Amino acid sequence: MNRIPIMLLAGVFTANLAYGDGTNALPMLTLPDAQKLALKYHPEIASANYRALAAQEVVGETRAGFFPNANLYADAVGANNEGTRVMAGGLNNPSIYDRGAGGLEVSQLITDFGNTANLLASSKYQAEAQNQNAAATREQVLLQADTAYFGALQATAVLQVAQQTFDTRQLLLDQVATLASNKLRSELDVSFAQVQLQQARLLVEKAQNDANASMATLSTALGYREYHAFQLVDQTPPVTPATNDVTGLVQTALSLRPELLSLRADRDSALRYAKAQRDSRLPTISAIGVAGDAPDHVSHLPGDYASGGVHLSVPLFAGGYYVARQREAELKAQSDDELLQAVENNVIRDVRIAWLNLNNAMEELVTTGELAQNAGEAFDLAQARYQTGISSIVELSEAQLNLTSAQIANVGARYNVLIQQANLDYQTGTIH
Repeated sequence: MNRIPIMLLAGVFTANLAYGDGTNALPMLTLPDAQKLALKYHPEIASANYRALAAQEVVGETRAGFFPNANLYADAVGANNEGTRVMAGGLNNPSIYDRGAGGLEVSQLITDFGNTANLLASSKYQAEAQNQNAAATREQVLLQADTAYFGALQATAVLQVAQQTFDTRQLLLDQVATLASNKLRSELDVSFAQVQLQQARLLVEKAQNDANASMATLSTALGYREYHAFQLVDQTPPVTPATNDVTGLVQTALSLRPELLSLRADRDSALRYAKAQRDSRLPTISAIGVAGDAPDHVSHLPGDYASGGVHLSVPLFAGGYYVARQREAELKAQSDDELLQAVENNVIRDVRIAWLNLNNAMEELVTTGELAQNAGEAFDLAQARYQTGISSIVELSEAQLNLTSAQIANVGARYNVLIQQANLDYQTGTIH
């Protein structure tokens, strides 16, 4: 008998999907290689990194409020006579003279009683939130890569089981046909073996399609636009039992999940922004200085000029604008705090579910391993009984079907454990 042993599950699997004849060598791909490719090429990571960089620039924009503001001016003015005056458009009535002049104005914020400082703190928290969003995207991409990689390994292993089943049934058909030609078996046995062979062929075709589909999923998870076929190497570590300390896993998730860290930073940013809106109702004090020269001017104007002073601005009334803006910011901060609590609750739920799923997958792995072993022993016995003529081909075919199903279930259980472990690592914020 040439069936697949259980130890095959711990071996090296190859995904020769694009070229069935094996004449074209495919690039080798391990799980660490897949993770590196995903982190390098996946567009979602690049997009998240750009958003984080953009948020960092906002910090620079806000910090600029603490530095001097300088503007260079130049004027070239012509008037139809020296007595030209502005007759409308303002309360003053200044004269306009022929001149060509240039000057520099410098203003420096002295204090706005915390408005700019709170805006700067808010922008820093927002930048931190975007950094955590980028980390969350990175972990999501890693989970997708791990899941797709294990899924491709599983599909490849199932394909090998299907191919081995086909080869075994082909051998059985050849043996039965030879015995029938020698009148040692009936033509009914030959027909039955042919049906079983065609069913095995259908199983191979479906497994091949599933393997190709899983490789397409892996290609996308790695960030490729086009389909890429790889020779997958199973170098996964041995599966260890899941910890019983689910409370510890929950606490780890609450402290490490980047989504939660991002929401906390968003909440803190909103609180500081609300304080900035409160402070915008306070006075602003700035120092202003101007200096310049007028090389071309009428005789009674000076050739150069310089002046300086302190500017005080006090918002008195804006129709309730400042109060409403402060209240809006405070309500958004409260909303962010409630959203954080809701997401924390979801994280606690997801960690517990992932922990339960991993434990269930471990149990299924043990059960399917025993099932595959028992099915193998039953098939060996059924084959021996058929060869000695004390049982029918129906019993042999049923035993072989049970073996194939058990092997496929065992393959699925093993990689399901790895997928559930990756999911638990993601839910606790420890995937890497």
